[in-house]
Amino acid sequence: MNRNFAYSLFALSMMALPAYATDHEDAAAPVAAEAEHAPAAEEHAAAAHHGPHFEKQKWSFNGIFGTYDRASLQRGFEVYRQVCSACHSMNRLYYRDLTAIGFSEDQVKAIASEYNVTDGPNDEGEMFDRPAKPSDHFKAPFANVKAAAYANNGAYPPDMSLLAKARHGGADYIYGILNGYEEPPAGTTLLAGQHWNKTMPGNIIAMAPPLADGQISYEDGTEGTLKQYAHDVATFLTWASEPHMEVRKQIGIRAFLYMLVFTLVMYGVKKKIWRKIH
Repeated sequence: MNRNFAYSLFALSMMALPAYATDHEDAAAPVAAEAEHAPAAEEHAAAAHHGPHFEKQKWSFNGIFGTYDRASLQRGFEVYRQVCSACHSMNRLYYRDLTAIGFSEDQVKAIASEYNVTDGPNDEGEMFDRPAKPSDHFKAPFANVKAAAYANNGAYPPDMSLLAKARHGGADYIYGILNGYEEPPAGTTLLAGQHWNKTMPGNIIAMAPPLADGQISYEDGTEGTLKQYAHDVATFLTWASEPHMEVRKQIGIRAFLYMLVFTLVMYGVKKKIWRKIH
């Protein structure tokens, strides 16, 4: 009885096998078609994952012992003040912070006094304008986000206080953007106010090329080239994002040396104790 049942089950399975194979062949067709496009999809996904391509530059602040180049920081601030500040705010910085990049207190007071800020209310309950002081934040170019977007064809210029930390690549990304403007490939159509940038994700950027050779004259005699401007302002924006980087590195080095000495001392103590036991 059990043998007959087994034979019947085997016969039924053989009868169902052709239909099963036909159904799975039909289902496998779209899978095979998708597999043909898989390499392209994977390549696109990989490009999106790794983000924009930009060349790594040499920065004085890289590495364990890296520090900020004060001359480059001051030049970078000059680029921001003369060019970038027309659209981009730095709301997290105070004018007094500029003493950390080598400006004297008198220089900081002079820089701050070039701007007027709104203060108040006064004794009559009204707001008033006054020259900025070192204790004031950097003055924003627009009163609010809506005004900034309206003045820039609907594209809000981001605040630059933490830009170097917010963008993958940091200073390299900023440098790449400023040097990445070029003519779009043949057949590419850009809308009014759009520009082609090889570093920008998607390659389309609303910001027009902000810098050009000879645009700014440096007081220290450094040659005013696009690459130099980009290098200096990227250094300045990195410092704005990480103003305490040098102190952090110094603390890390001291902590490492302390732990190294402590380890050697403990090793000597261990050897002395175990010598007596053995």
